[in-house]
Amino acid sequence: MTTPVVLVPGLGLGPESYAPTVEHLALPYNIVTLPGYGEPAGEREDLHPEALAALLEGKVRARSVLVGHSAGAQIAVELAIAHPELVHALVLIAPSGDQKASSWMDLGMRWLESAAPESPKLIPVLAPQYARTGAKTIARAAAACRKHDLAKVISRVKAPVVIIRSQHDHLSSSDFARRLADLTQGEARTLSTGSHMPVLTNGPEVAALIHRAAATRATD
Repeated sequence: MTTPVVLVPGLGLGPESYAPTVEHLALPYNIVTLPGYGEPAGEREDLHPEALAALLEGKVRARSVLVGHSAGAQIAVELAIAHPELVHALVLIAPSGDQKASSWMDLGMRWLESAAPESPKLIPVLAPQYARTGAKTIARAAAACRKHDLAKVISRVKAPVVIIRSQHDHLSSSDFARRLADLTQGEARTLSTGSHMPVLTNGPEVAALIHRAAATRATD
């Protein structure tokens, strides 16, 4: 049976962010948007990763390879913990949630360092997605996920885990990726090009690693 793929965008991003990746997927897939992650949020909506994972649960129709980009990875992990029966494997792309670098100043500096190597051609791709989600929603979602300690909870994941980051990504460091891999007995891969947006800049490589995750032996 073919294993489907469910993809969660990064903070503020929408389905378009995965276009260069899904173009190379030979598996059925669904890109799920959530409040703060492709959709504007109501004033009273809970944007913490655990609450958004509960929303995501209702949109996962079968046991799937669950893919999360950036802060979307934190949501994917929370779903894998709460509902392991829905997750064949986890692919975390440029995951955030490193509490060693969670202050606003640290995040701002790392964002600037990560943005500098990116191509200006990404601006017209990213800007409409951020505008659709909305600055207020993005700010609330960022505050909600900033204190979510991914390393603290990820060891509870039972599914195989693959962590993907790019060489010039300062928001998702190589040390953090290795730590997550060690905690899950998973695999950490650093791509030789790109920064914090490998879903846009390294689509074929990301798709190949998703295919590998789909081919892994299912866990109980």
